Amino acid sequence: MFNKIGCFTVRWRRLVLALTVLFVVAAGAAGTGVFSDLGGGGFEDPDAESTRASAFMTEIGAPDPELVLLVKAIEGDGVDDPAVRAAGDELTRAVSGVPAVDTVTSYWSTGGERSLRSTDGRSALVVIDLAGTEEQVDEAAASIEDTYVGTRGPITVRAGGGYPIDNAIGEQLSTDLVNAELLAIPATLALLLLVFGGIVAAGLPLVIALVAVVGALLALLGIAQVADVSVYSINLMTGLGFGLAIDYSLFILSRFREELAAGRTTEAAVVRTVETAGRTVAFSALTVAISLSALLVFPLSFLRSFAYAGVAVVICAAAASLLTLPALLATLGPRVNTWSIRLGRRSSRPAGTGFWHRLANAVMRRPALVATGVIVFLLALGSPFLGVNPGLPSYQALPPGNEARQVAESISAGFAGNRTAQFGVVLPGVDARGTDADAVAAFAGQVGAVDGVTDVAVHSADAGSWLTVVPSVVLRSAEGEKLVKDIRALDPPFEFGVEGAAAELVDAKAAIHSRLPLALAIIAVATSVLLFLVFGSILVPVKAIVLNLLSLTATFGAMVWIFQDGHLSGLLGFTATGQLDVSMPILMFCVAFGLSMDYEVFLLSRIKEEYDLTGDNTRSIAAGLEKTGGLITAAALVLAISFVAFGTSGMSFLKLMGIGLALAIIMDATIIRGLLVPAVMRLAGNANWWAPGPLRRLHQRWNLQER
Repeated sequence: MFNKIGCFTVRWRRLVLALTVLFVVAAGAAGTGVFSDLGGGGFEDPDAESTRASAFMTEIGAPDPELVLLVKAIEGDGVDDPAVRAAGDELTRAVSGVPAVDTVTSYWSTGGERSLRSTDGRSALVVIDLAGTEEQVDEAAASIEDTYVGTRGPITVRAGGGYPIDNAIGEQLSTDLVNAELLAIPATLALLLLVFGGIVAAGLPLVIALVAVVGALLALLGIAQVADVSVYSINLMTGLGFGLAIDYSLFILSRFREELAAGRTTEAAVVRTVETAGRTVAFSALTVAISLSALLVFPLSFLRSFAYAGVAVVICAAAASLLTLPALLATLGPRVNTWSIRLGRRSSRPAGTGFWHRLANAVMRRPALVATGVIVFLLALGSPFLGVNPGLPSYQALPPGNEARQVAESISAGFAGNRTAQFGVVLPGVDARGTDADAVAAFAGQVGAVDGVTDVAVHSADAGSWLTVVPSVVLRSAEGEKLVKDIRALDPPFEFGVEGAAAELVDAKAAIHSRLPLALAIIAVATSVLLFLVFGSILVPVKAIVLNLLSLTATFGAMVWIFQDGHLSGLLGFTATGQLDVSMPILMFCVAFGLSMDYEVFLLSRIKEEYDLTGDNTRSIAAGLEKTGGLITAAALVLAISFVAFGTSGMSFLKLMGIGLALAIIMDATIIRGLLVPAVMRLAGNANWWAPGPLRRLHQRWNLQER
């Protein structure tokens, strides 16, 4: 098959390149429209109790305060001072008249509700519920912030709540994406020139990256019409698209140069390159896509979005590498080496020499000692992960200087009950105004007695009733989870459901934990089958999975130590909350596992190629590492730059993803590929390529070798 692909790209090179240009123009023009279809949430399970309860609250029109004004008295004795009270009443009336404002509740309009007054008596809250279309809500919120925020006589007014926080997150993400690209692109270009050794050659992966990213944007546009897609997935898509395009281009170009140096014509070199490196790229891409597709088993659209974006960009990068890049190489031929900028004179190094060859032989002289030492080291690095405490992102994910975060922190610290975090306990079909009044009142009393509840209010509608619960704890925390579980443990004579941020966290963790075994099984089984079909070995898939797990365990331990426990938080500029975003270990596992398998396939392909020629296990390991060690390390470094740029993000969970993936990639390309793989394969000997008779015959019939 790959021979046919190579021949096709050589014969129809101009057609392939012309179609590529048309595709990029069309996909770029249409695909950029996807940004208006992307959402910012996706952390909830659509089938969970919290989601159903939230839908009931929306259906009956229960107020949902999107905007909160924090009012502070700068004159007088506090919020009960006559002048401050008059200013507060006037502010409440004025805000009530803004179009799209549904309800306004303030400390002064309620006659002094305790949860709306700070503990020091100097601040109070105006809680605003907005209604209407998205455009109307945007206009109303902007009008309120522009008109009423600031100093107004004896008071100062600041805006906070869910709406400003969501806007701040969106703006921060947009800024971070631009900043990451501004940081990554110059560094990547410089590294490309160094790695590829010439201006023409260094430009090739940028072409492949462009095709991959715009193609993935077009795919996301189509997916967004039928499914929820998170805006956060764009960050992974761009980083992964550029990184994989560079990886695949590096391996294909390196093999093309090798074939030219062996005396083949341009056309023959392209065909042979596609047969060997192109085949490896195809199956490497398949391993990454399989790992990412496992995210589809989770009900959270946040995780599913990364599967959509990741699989799309992987497929596009592989397709461009197998079609567009060979067509370019067939057109350029030896001119791919023009405008060389290699420093100094680089002579052709004889086979059986070089750093990676010497390293492999040194490791294989004492394989048991090296393997034991590396495994102990990785397990020690991974030990902090035993204390992981999963959570969900909150306003603390924003930079400390963000206004919306500062208002949220002031409300959380200064008020006995956090009215901005109020949540509902819904009672569908229950009549709190008639026959069920006594039972509802008794249940409200039970809820009010739960530790962590400041205030409870009963409300009614035709479809049922609900309780508004004002908490005294941070909802997305261990205390918030306990609060929800304690309420759910109550046993009134009717069905009820709990919604809100804490309930969402409890349900999201339950959904992830319940689907995690299935996701891991999909990755393990699919990867094992694919590696067996490629290499015909039983041991190779087992070894690959175990070694990749060891590498990721160490990375996860480092992430808990840094982002959950707060070490290096000052240096990296984030606030440690004592929790690790519950979705990030899953996401990082699928991405990093796929990329690790990517490098595994590259390395094993060359080792197997040498083994088939010589039958010498030790020699083939050293030769395979010699020919791929530098390439894998260079590719990993380029990909790590793409991800580590997100470490500059102001959003702590994006910082976690960027730094975590960069660390996983570098560790895998160095410690795992350079030390552990040759040590383990040396210990296994010829058993590396063994399979029992029935499976060997199955592989001979259904293998993925080039025919």
